[in-house]
Amino acid sequence: MKHDWFLSQEAFDALLDWLDSDREQAGIKYEEIRRRLIKIFTGRACVEAEDLADETINRVTSRLSEIKEEFKGDRARYFFGVANKVYMEHMRKKQPQPPPPSTTDSNQVELEYRCLERCIESLSEETRYLLLKYYGAKGTSKVEQRKRLAEELGIAPNALRIRAYRIRLGLQDCVEKCIERSEG
Repeated sequence: MKHDWFLSQEAFDALLDWLDSDREQAGIKYEEIRRRLIKIFTGRACVEAEDLADETINRVTSRLSEIKEEFKGDRARYFFGVANKVYMEHMRKKQPQPPPPSTTDSNQVELEYRCLERCIESLSEETRYLLLKYYGAKGTSKVEQRKRLAEELGIAPNALRIRAYRIRLGLQDCVEKCIERSEG
């Protein structure tokens, strides 16, 4: 997936403006589009359905300046077209790769785990708390825990979702760089 563009508050506001001039209606449309994207990816057996939905939204938002004036019709359909491309990229990357001959699987797992620990330790206490609370619950309790966390932080659930997504992207980047340094 493309990780070189991050959703800023300004970009998110522009997306909402594009979806509807009425801010409340725009929020409703955004949530409905995101829900449907997750449903599409889940229906295609993607474990990372929420991540792929967020990536789709990020890509549409990053191209808003190009498509804002030209695109006519149902905005949701544009998201679904982008979602198909994101899905195809995801499936291409999901193709099994042969392991490098010099590293055993258990050594690789150990390296990844050490790097993840280091990167988590480098986060601020507040960020680490948010990350562990957000991703800590499983199953049906996950939704309720995330709702409580948003209330605790005094932010909207969508703002929490975006914040957690950004933290995770930064953490993933940190882990990848750590692995590269360790292998290099």
